[in-house]
Amino acid sequence: MALLTLRITGRDLPGRDCGDFFDVHVGTQRGKEPDQLVPADAEEAVFDLTADIVAAPDGTTDFRGPWVHGPRGARFVYLTWGELPAGGPFAMFRRAKLFLGDIPPELVAGGHAETTIGLTDGHGLPLCAALRPPRVVWRARGTETG
Repeated sequence: MALLTLRITGRDLPGRDCGDFFDVHVGTQRGKEPDQLVPADAEEAVFDLTADIVAAPDGTTDFRGPWVHGPRGARFVYLTWGELPAGGPFAMFRRAKLFLGDIPPELVAGGHAETTIGLTDGHGLPLCAALRPPRVVWRARGTETG
């Protein structure tokens, strides 16, 4: 078993108050819990997580780990959006999926992939749904695109 480290950098966050939502934060989802929460008015949000690289029974590459969700062949990591009022619990209201199968095989083999994405949708709200190329472009460590 090998380890894949991922870095997701979010820019262009929608703001702490957007639409009908207040005290908005974004983070990853580790198991069923939010993790690495960042206020949605930050300049950027950087998330570091890992996935175990394993061989599936049919010999294809599969992923496991606390941040990995979804069925074999369609594994993904979540960015989770929620309200986090002072002294209150995190109340998730939407999520975005980044699919691990979209990471180029050479980056998986190298053990590291990173991406930078804008986190505000066309309506000024937190970006959600399935985020696939070309919106998400995985690259090698330390290389920046566009």
